[in-house]
Amino acid sequence: MESEAFDELDLKLLHALEIDGRAPFSRVAGVLGVSDQTVARRFRRLRAEAGLRIVGVRDSARLGRDQWMLRLRCAPDSAEAIAAALARRPDTAWVHLTSAATEVVCMTLPRTPGDYDDLLFGKLLRTRKLVEVTAHQLLRNFYGGRTGWIGKHRPLTDEQVAALRPAEPSTGPGPGPVSIAPDDEPLVAALKADGRATYPELQRLTGRSESAVKRRVAALLGSGALYIDTEYDTARFGFGTAAMLWVTVAPGALDEVGRAMAGHPEIAHASAVTGSANLMATVITRDTAELYTYLSGTLGPLDGVRHIESAPLLRRFKELTYPRPLR
Repeated sequence: MESEAFDELDLKLLHALEIDGRAPFSRVAGVLGVSDQTVARRFRRLRAEAGLRIVGVRDSARLGRDQWMLRLRCAPDSAEAIAAALARRPDTAWVHLTSAATEVVCMTLPRTPGDYDDLLFGKLLRTRKLVEVTAHQLLRNFYGGRTGWIGKHRPLTDEQVAALRPAEPSTGPGPGPVSIAPDDEPLVAALKADGRATYPELQRLTGRSESAVKRRVAALLGSGALYIDTEYDTARFGFGTAAMLWVTVAPGALDEVGRAMAGHPEIAHASAVTGSANLMATVITRDTAELYTYLSGTLGPLDGVRHIESAPLLRRFKELTYPRPLR
């Protein structure tokens, strides 16, 4: 997994940040067996050269909100403009250009039912040069979200992972949906901008005392309403090919196939969805040959898989942040 620019230590640092994006550099350094200064220097380089961002993300499922994946088939000369406009909206994520630059794939992050209605029935249906819009509701997440992808390649040992994993809250939330209070919105916005913002910085941005900020951050993360996620350019680590998969599976095999895909190192995200294809996934490989091997040798032979549609990700307009950092 090494590249000319980054080495195994960089991968270990990424893995550590996937486990706990707010972990102090001193704790990460102790687990990795290097100095604090080395971790800080590597972190700055990853930010500058690999687009690394640490951000706070609302967990839509934990908040009891529906998520939808939209597929927008566009006229060839309009797809980039439509993708760019969607990327600027606060209620979208995962805005990607696929399929010979004629299709935009977009994950919605509606905060209210009205947000989704406004996007789908308002803005999009009035957009010229849209050929077709299909919407797929996410029913079950098998992999992705708060679970990072780089950990599948095991840069860190089990002992290192355990040493970095945040302590579980002594009293966790109940099984039902959780919520974010209106007066927590400035704190959530600050963590969305920088998931590693220090408590003094959060105090300044929110106007709360430092003790109140610490208590609310712990409560938000402990309830699952918010989690800290990482974004970076996988191509800088030798994984230059990414594709969206739409998989049609026999209904009785849906759960089994979804769980199997969740364990595949190539899969960064997999969810059961509504629509003609009942599984949607993002696959990341080193090159097209490895993608072919995955489709034909790993995914295709699974019992219950009836059809696979794949579309290469040509350009990523938005993932966790916008605009996506340039290389």
